[in-house]
Amino acid sequence: MPTSGKHVAMVLAANFEDIEATGPKDALEAAGATVTVIGTERGPIAGKKGAVLEATETFDSVTPDAFDMLVIPGGGAPENLRIHDGAVAFTQAFVESGKPVGSICHGPQLLISARVVEGRTVTAVNKIRDDIRNAGAIYVDEELVIDGNLITSRVPKDLPVFNEALVAALARREAGSPAD
Repeated sequence: MPTSGKHVAMVLAANFEDIEATGPKDALEAAGATVTVIGTERGPIAGKKGAVLEATETFDSVTPDAFDMLVIPGGGAPENLRIHDGAVAFTQAFVESGKPVGSICHGPQLLISARVVEGRTVTAVNKIRDDIRNAGAIYVDEELVIDGNLITSRVPKDLPVFNEALVAALARREAGSPAD
C-alpha cells in the first residue's frame, strides 16, 4: 500500500475495457498519483483486448480511507464486480465519503449496485441508460458529467476530457478544496 502522496484506487475485474483503465492510470500517474489496482483477488487481471494489470490489493485488504479517489473503468469489469459484496461495499463507502469517484462506460453498473446514484446526474455508455434511469438517476448523453463527487464519461473517445477531469479533481483534493 502507498504511504504518502496522492492515492487512487482503481477497481478491476476480468474483461475490463483496456484503454478505460490504462488511460486514466497513466494520466493520474503522470500527475504524481499512485494508482493501486484492487480486485476480488490479487494477481493479473486481463482486459478485453490484451492489457493485463496487476491487482496488488483486494477489497478485504483495503478501506476507502487509504485513498483520495476511486476510478471505475468500464467494459465487463463493473458487471463482474457488482456481484461481489466487498466491491459494492467499498464503492458505496467511497461515494458516501465525498471523495472524487470517476466512472466511465459501464462503470455506473457498480454505482447502481452500490445504491449511490439516485437523484444524481450521470452519463455512461448508452447501453445502460435504462439501468441508470431505473436506479433513480438522471441519464444524460454528454462526454463528461460532474455531479458533486461523481465524475462520469461515456466511452473511450471521451477519455481526454475524463482524464483531465480526474487529474483536476485530484489536484483540488490535494489542495484541500471540495470535490467540485
